[in-house]
Amino acid sequence: MAKAQSIEPNIADLANSWLKSYNLDYKLEQEKLNDEIDKALQEYFSKSGGKGTNRPDVKLLLQDKELNNYPILVEYKGYKDKLEKLDKNGNVENIKSNNEPNLKNINSYAVNGAVHYANALLHHTNYKDIISIGMTGYKDSKGEIKHSIGVYYVSESNFGVGQKVKEYDDFSFLSKEHFDEFIHDVKTLQLPQEELDKIKEQREREIDSSLTKLNNDIYQNEKGLGENDRVYLVAASIIATIGIPGKVPVLEKQDLKSSPMKGGTDGDILMTRVRAFLEEKNLPREKQNLIIRTLENTILSENLNKIENGETQLKRVFSKILDDLGIYYKIGLTTDFTGKLFNEMYSWLGFTQDKLNDVVLTPAYVANLLVKLARVNKDSYVWDFATGSAGLLVAAMNEMINDTKNTLNSPEEIYEKERKIKSEQLLGLELLPSIYMLAILNMIMMGDGSSNILNKNSLTDFDGEYGFIKKDEKFPATAFVLNPPYSAEGNGMIFVEKALNMMNKGYAAIIIQNSAGSGKAKEINKRILKNNTLLASIKMPIDLFIGKSSVQTNIYVFKVGERHEKDEMVKFIDFSDDGYTRTNRKKAKNNLKDTNNAKGRYEELINLVRFGKSKLNIFTEKEYYEDTINPESGTDWNKSAPIDTKPTLEDFKKTVRDYLAWEVSNLLKKENKEDDELGK
Repeated sequence: MAKAQSIEPNIADLANSWLKSYNLDYKLEQEKLNDEIDKALQEYFSKSGGKGTNRPDVKLLLQDKELNNYPILVEYKGYKDKLEKLDKNGNVENIKSNNEPNLKNINSYAVNGAVHYANALLHHTNYKDIISIGMTGYKDSKGEIKHSIGVYYVSESNFGVGQKVKEYDDFSFLSKEHFDEFIHDVKTLQLPQEELDKIKEQREREIDSSLTKLNNDIYQNEKGLGENDRVYLVAASIIATIGIPGKVPVLEKQDLKSSPMKGGTDGDILMTRVRAFLEEKNLPREKQNLIIRTLENTILSENLNKIENGETQLKRVFSKILDDLGIYYKIGLTTDFTGKLFNEMYSWLGFTQDKLNDVVLTPAYVANLLVKLARVNKDSYVWDFATGSAGLLVAAMNEMINDTKNTLNSPEEIYEKERKIKSEQLLGLELLPSIYMLAILNMIMMGDGSSNILNKNSLTDFDGEYGFIKKDEKFPATAFVLNPPYSAEGNGMIFVEKALNMMNKGYAAIIIQNSAGSGKAKEINKRILKNNTLLASIKMPIDLFIGKSSVQTNIYVFKVGERHEKDEMVKFIDFSDDGYTRTNRKKAKNNLKDTNNAKGRYEELINLVRFGKSKLNIFTEKEYYEDTINPESGTDWNKSAPIDTKPTLEDFKKTVRDYLAWEVSNLLKKENKEDDELGK
């Protein structure tokens, strides 16, 4: 049977006639829309896998009544079953299981191609809300054209995957008469939280894969770059390619000219863009100068800016960073992205085990747990005395902003409160310069709560004052979160003691090697309990930090400013089974799987710590136990429910049954043996 002939020209004629009838200024495949969009389509990888040649069949830029601009990208096909290809979850399937682009789907299906073009704009422009339209059709037995349309909203909010809007028979929703109504429908779209979580998990797996690819490439092909150089190169490149709409243009690959001219080297150009970005972000001058000094030592180095074969090493590495990572940080993925980056970059280093434990990343879901256990809300003042890449502060900031949006109604109030949260209500300290730079970058990317991230030793150089904004004022901390370096005194409890001594009220949640609660920090613990109450001790999974550390950890939750009395009941919770199964296999598609209601277990854990035994549902009384501790001991923080060794009647019956079964089995064996011998 002969293959059906494409009727794409007929489909294009039909759809374009609609657009013409609506008096819309649409552009065809070879026509220009605007420089930013056309440049983005040219720069992004093509449907064939190479660079450029991304040409939607139709392009429009439409404006709603609020003067917001929406790029509209249309792709036509001319076969019956070529509208869209979706995965098992109902999402546009443009990514393979190995995280490579599914070029076959992007090429063959109208919607998939249109969504691909939209991601080019998310990657290379300041447009964050794009409409992708696919249309295909065929001729029936009577020769009449039958068509189908798929309309998808592609944005930061759905991580570039796209959401179907509605069913449409034509393009009238784009007309001036109906466009505002259409945008209203778009804005009311909401993916279920479960679906968002799935998409986020997929994106995070893609990030892991891309980070590994990037680091392998740099490690194998770019000689002379130490670990700090890599961190600073990535930090500078990301800052320069975020840009600020209308103020600081995004740095593109072609902006780096590989020129030897003094003041015009690739390093000079990159640093100029970084300075402009920091200036527009209104970061304190001292912080700007510190960041610039740190980055310049690497970015302006002679080796990085040396021209070989018409190109500098800096430009090559910059291009690799943009190609491999740009799509993820440019769509505003709210994850500890730079924490993942930090973990991957440092996986190549020859740390001692102690040092490796000191710099281990707190998993994002654990960071969220600590924040909730510390009862963080929009009015909290949160600090972290060993901030690392700022994963805990990012989690706290997100929790505070979510609470703001859920409790305040006025847009002006929400805006002002979010500004205050980012500039005044977060404080972190990190000693290591390279990790400090990652913390700065992380907070900038996640909303710029970087003002009070300090490059200081929290034990010796910090007196409790704001870093930059309110220099002469003490930070009024009401929530403390921490994953300390375990090599410090008392497994890191020395950090806890100092922080709590500088607080008057609030709550604290720390994750730490559990030997801190059974003897390693005896004297420190006794001092802590003189002014603070231990509310809960939570035994975490032994493989929580799989691949980095095998130590047993506990979370300790404190109420600040109230002496621990000897009759105070402490909640001891065995959270060894948190519902997740972890694997350390490098080639595993998903190293973290929810195999036993992890989401429900984490929610119940938070409620148990807050409200006690009445919230028992998933957990058993073997996993939840209340008891007192001796405030004068400091070594009894890791209790578990006592095991009842007294035998029951059922135990006796079972023993008798087992014994009788054993006797019968022996008799049968003996009889069989005798029968065999008689038969010989």
